[in-house]
Amino acid sequence: MSKLGNLGARLHRGEVSYDFIGHRKLWYGISILITITAILGLAVRGLNMGIDFQGGAVFTTEKTSVSVSQAEEYAKDASGHDAVVQKLGNGSLRIQIAGMDIKQSNTIKADLAEDFKTDPETITAELVGPSWGDQVANKAWQGLAIFMVLVVIYLAIAFEWRMAIAALVALIHDITITVGIYALVGFEVTPGTVIGLLTILGYSLYDTVVVFDSLKEQTKDLTKQTRFTYSEIANRSINGTLVRSINTTVVALLPVAGLLFIGGGVLGAGTLNDISLSLFVGLAAGAYSSIFIATPLVADLKEREPQIKALKKRVLAKRAQATTEEQLVEARATDGYDDEPEDAAAAVVGPRNQPAARGRGRGRPSGKRR
Repeated sequence: MSKLGNLGARLHRGEVSYDFIGHRKLWYGISILITITAILGLAVRGLNMGIDFQGGAVFTTEKTSVSVSQAEEYAKDASGHDAVVQKLGNGSLRIQIAGMDIKQSNTIKADLAEDFKTDPETITAELVGPSWGDQVANKAWQGLAIFMVLVVIYLAIAFEWRMAIAALVALIHDITITVGIYALVGFEVTPGTVIGLLTILGYSLYDTVVVFDSLKEQTKDLTKQTRFTYSEIANRSINGTLVRSINTTVVALLPVAGLLFIGGGVLGAGTLNDISLSLFVGLAAGAYSSIFIATPLVADLKEREPQIKALKKRVLAKRAQATTEEQLVEARATDGYDDEPEDAAAAVVGPRNQPAARGRGRGRPSGKRR
């Protein structure tokens, strides 16, 4: 068996563990810091909305030797806006410029033809209205709202309302971080990005439900025992499913990383960035939140119940009593009490019998000699 498999088996049996629940304040602090950074990035830089959401013009050239970076400079000089330029398979260029109308597009087309040293008729221009992008965004928000409501209802029925709240907080956490990363990196937001954001919700929820299922199974008849608190059982559930969560996340991240870093970065297929970045960040954030946010939050909510509070007091009192007894046994062993035989005679208080006293038993007179 591999070392990772060995570790997973030992974690599942409880032979080794890490106290995730005990360090939950640290994880909360890290998540709050990341979330604040994402919100600040979103507020300061904003999202780079694609042409599908803003509207604009798309220019397509014939096969040309002009590089992508040079074409971006030409398009920016002609329009005054940043342009997205993609190299197509036949050697032509596709130039997207947001916020353009018909009059502006004709002028930009003429300027591009002059820069490219080609006939304006060889450059095709297509206007894209923002209405389609608005429809996609509205449908995405509606789908997200419906998904959240259904998730809360399902988890409240299948598990309990505390787990539903924790899962909802984890999902909002993942979406916020992903959107904030988009703002900080500056990648273009397209309909593919929206699809990626909706896709990561399922992955994030999957890891969370796996831990919740283990927690539900291990907390049956929890108040009838006095060995473990709820937080300790929750920590065992995280450790028992830790390797499984890591394996599924790594397997899902590998092809997405190939799309993002090799396809988009090395090969220059920029159209892959819009969906691959959302998937990559969302998958990583989902694995993190299921371990460090959702389950610790459930433990916090459960520890406020009167029954769970009483259980914790009983467990701690029993452990304190056991510790006191162990200390007493250890102290007696240190003082040497354990070396005495169990049937030892009681100590005699006062002087011991003298030989003269024993002599009286042999018939000697007890009075004074004459």
